[in-house]
Amino acid sequence: MLNAIHHAAIICSDYPRSKHFYTEVLGLEIIAENYRAQRDSWKLDLRLANGGQIELFSFPDAPARPSYPEARGLRHLAFVVESIDEVKARLESRGVEVEPVRLDEYTGKRFTFFSDPDGLPLELYEQ
Repeated sequence: MLNAIHHAAIICSDYPRSKHFYTEVLGLEIIAENYRAQRDSWKLDLRLANGGQIELFSFPDAPARPSYPEARGLRHLAFVVESIDEVKARLESRGVEVEPVRLDEYTGKRFTFFSDPDGLPLELYEQ
């Protein structure tokens, strides 16, 4: 019935900072960028290499996301990578703090976490 995840939507607190992070630091391709005057909101559509998308929104006065302790709802967003060591090194060279690489005890795959500018937990999961 469900074939794939088409996109994940993220609301940021500082649009220019988050746009820079997702496009320049993470290297996602811009599909479309629109300012919605009636909402005083930006909507940035970003493409992942496999065709998946992230929608980056800005809304004035959006409440902060409760993260620690973890709240109910979406826990994190995970990205598949070919080489976790290469991506981790690239992020760190751009000033992103990345946790030590761990091993998934159930799959034997390597993974790690980092955060976007608003503290949203993002995961790298090695293919």
